[in-house]
Amino acid sequence: MNERTARIGLSLGADICWPICYETLLEELKLDLDIDGTRTRFECERITIEPFSLRQPVKYDVVIDRLTHWYSTSREWIKKAILLNDLYVYNNPWSLQSNEKQTSYAAMMRLGLPVPETWMLPPKSYEASDDLEATLRQYARMFSLEDIGNRIGYPFFMKPYHGGGWKGVTKIDDLAGFQNAYDASGTEIMNLQEAILPHDWFVRCVGLGPQMRKVNYDPSAPLHDRYRMDVDFLGEDDQSVLEDMTLTINSFFGWDFNSCESLKRDGIWHPIDFANACPDSQVTSLHYHFPWLIKSNLRWSIFCAATDRPMRRNMDWAPFYDIADRDIGPRERLREYAAIAHQRFETEKFRDFCRSHLGHLDELAYAFFGSGAMRDAIYRKVASLFPEHEIDEFTELFWNRVQLWRAQEGAQGDPDGF
Repeated sequence: MNERTARIGLSLGADICWPICYETLLEELKLDLDIDGTRTRFECERITIEPFSLRQPVKYDVVIDRLTHWYSTSREWIKKAILLNDLYVYNNPWSLQSNEKQTSYAAMMRLGLPVPETWMLPPKSYEASDDLEATLRQYARMFSLEDIGNRIGYPFFMKPYHGGGWKGVTKIDDLAGFQNAYDASGTEIMNLQEAILPHDWFVRCVGLGPQMRKVNYDPSAPLHDRYRMDVDFLGEDDQSVLEDMTLTINSFFGWDFNSCESLKRDGIWHPIDFANACPDSQVTSLHYHFPWLIKSNLRWSIFCAATDRPMRRNMDWAPFYDIADRDIGPRERLREYAAIAHQRFETEKFRDFCRSHLGHLDELAYAFFGSGAMRDAIYRKVASLFPEHEIDEFTELFWNRVQLWRAQEGAQGDPDGF
């Protein structure tokens, strides 16, 4: 029998807790798999930042990337590795670099998703450049904030077009607030988006490959309380819509790991923020949902490495546009988009792989998330973020929430069947 070592690289920034959990569980899985007649073992290591030759070989089969959305050196290494060395990375770095929130709004509007009314506003001020004055003098047109506000309707939200983890997001209730927020925006280019208020639900659906986690989300709460701990709070139809919507967005943009925020009003789910590739992975924000993330990350990365999953270097949007142009209802259209996504994520192949090779993950994870090693990982992350006098308090808080997951979900495995 042929033998192979599948290597997984972790491209990390300030991450602390999730790599510890991922590495520990990968080691405890002791994987020694027969993949199409090849004995396959697995190794994992953290990727360092250093000079590199473009012709330098890459030893990894899969890279889990948590860095290149802001760190250019690592991004260029990963792009080179995809082009020259057939590396598989999540997420697609070109898509991540080029598709801003603004782009995602436009694309999903084209596919017929009920994105709220959204505008782009020129910046209040500009960085000096050689051709700026001539360009603005000839082509920039005066506009009225009052007219724009009336056309969108109050309240609405102003937010940077490129995103930024809730930075610079302002709820605009009237013209005075609009003027103040615009004056304070400086050189930022802003989107204005209709507020879906009141709404029945605010849900963040996290997708990792074809795996989905629906979370009742409260953006007004402190970071450690935004992810609520509700279980089975949505009916099957609502869950199905959110899953299909998230699958559509993620496969359209080539994002293996992304989250979609949606608001439900009058029976309709409105996606409002869904260019979140590389979403938060820390126990200090996910807490109860953190074990799901680690298990999902392990499953998808092991599957991609074991099966030598090819990287989709280019975005193929034509099949989605063909469906968008057909005369069918919105729910049927969304189902057909999701069918493309399932095909691209190889959902059935992935499900079979998990059943055949990763059936012992649930039991190992249940034990690990109740261990001293898990508690220490929480402590180390909390100590990096919280003042000294709060470290013990918040370590205990997050530990108890992980134990609640063990009591409610951990012993039975994941309900999606992976």
